[in-house]
Amino acid sequence: MSEKPAVSRRLLLGSAVATGAAAAGMTAAAPSASAADQAPRRRPGQKSMIGVPFEPRRTVRVGVIGLGNRGGGMITGWAAVPGCTVTAVCDIRADRAKSAADRLAGKGHPRPAEYGGSADAYARMLRRDDIDLVYIATPWEFHYEQGRAALLSGKHALVELPVATELRQLWDLVDTSERTRRHLLLSENCSYGRNELAMLKAAHDGLFGDITNGHGGYLHDLRELLFSDTYYTDSWRRLWHTRSTASFYPMHGLAPIAAAMDVNRGDRMTTLTATSTAPKGLADYRARFVPRDHPSWKETYINGDLVTCMIETARGRTIRAEHDVSSPRPYSRINTLAGSRGIVEDYAGPAPTGARIYVEPDHSGHTWRDFETYRKEYDHWLWQKVGDDAANNGGHGGMDYVLQWRLVQLMRVGLVPDIDVYDSAAWCAPVPLSAASLDRGGRPVEIPDFTRGAWRERRPGLDSTPTEMPPAR
Repeated sequence: MSEKPAVSRRLLLGSAVATGAAAAGMTAAAPSASAADQAPRRRPGQKSMIGVPFEPRRTVRVGVIGLGNRGGGMITGWAAVPGCTVTAVCDIRADRAKSAADRLAGKGHPRPAEYGGSADAYARMLRRDDIDLVYIATPWEFHYEQGRAALLSGKHALVELPVATELRQLWDLVDTSERTRRHLLLSENCSYGRNELAMLKAAHDGLFGDITNGHGGYLHDLRELLFSDTYYTDSWRRLWHTRSTASFYPMHGLAPIAAAMDVNRGDRMTTLTATSTAPKGLADYRARFVPRDHPSWKETYINGDLVTCMIETARGRTIRAEHDVSSPRPYSRINTLAGSRGIVEDYAGPAPTGARIYVEPDHSGHTWRDFETYRKEYDHWLWQKVGDDAANNGGHGGMDYVLQWRLVQLMRVGLVPDIDVYDSAAWCAPVPLSAASLDRGGRPVEIPDFTRGAWRERRPGLDSTPTEMPPAR
């Protein structure tokens, strides 16, 4: 939902990214062995959500908050999943809610209830008793407030990236999930990409030996879209570049690497060090392509073009996570994973899969091979089951629909989610932590243990076992 808060609120939310880590008591020191003991204590009766399954249900009823490019593009996917129905749609712009309802009804689906016209429309929607899952696709600054409200209303929540922009907010979402016994998940569609899931399965099968390092990122030239007057409503995404220095959106690259390394499932991220280039790209693009009477000429861009986070784990691994949406370059999420016996690199050339691999003893001669053979061997069961339908029902090559199909299946069968609130908080923590590290001249900052010590326990995640979708009734 594209809201229009007062300028003071926008500035407050933006500056909070840079100050949130300090306010949460983060220091530049290396993490102590008792990092779990330093986590906020649970309230009496509050328990972990690790291993807690969804309550099974015949039909998953979805309420959507935010019907711009992302939310509006996902509603038909929800309606296409067997046993799923969209019961309510919401956007501060009432015409968007009506348009979304019209589209679903036009495709033969039940017409959802419409909410809009005010900033609190989503709160009115959350009072409904026919919503099981709330999907939130609003601008970043509203994710925490709306995700928390969904949990408090007794509903599960799927939140677009990031789930929150401050450490205190991330902790509060963890605690609220534990207190309400409702799941909050990051809508990390790239974790369900075909190459990413095959890479994860190959890593867990030992193909790369002992994993030592990984590299992921979000390198996407968004300059034209950032200066569009219609794509990002109220220019919300461009405005983030005027008010904070941080890695705003590293999760698409970080999450698949963290999953392959079993972060929160035998390992955990412990420290983060951030570096940043100068902010040149947006101002240069504006000078060349944007008319002088455009509102953007009143803006000063302070966020670096390329923000790099070097992350260390408890088991001595390293992850390099990058974010750059301001430079001219082809799209890449990087997706590199390396170990004692080999390496895989995605977005590496014209091969059919777009990825290349080199592993011993299969390969020699210092020559890359195409990933295709290994992707077939390690193709995740989700892609084998729904891959043919995925591209017809969802964007980004079908991984949007795979995420939607899997979450609905988990909820209908009553299984433990592949991604939980602890994963979601850890993967989003680099947003405020990169700001904190940069504010300290690039010194390392500690990454909280949102599991409060449970990261040492091995448990399933995205490497799930095949499960059938119940028949739709």
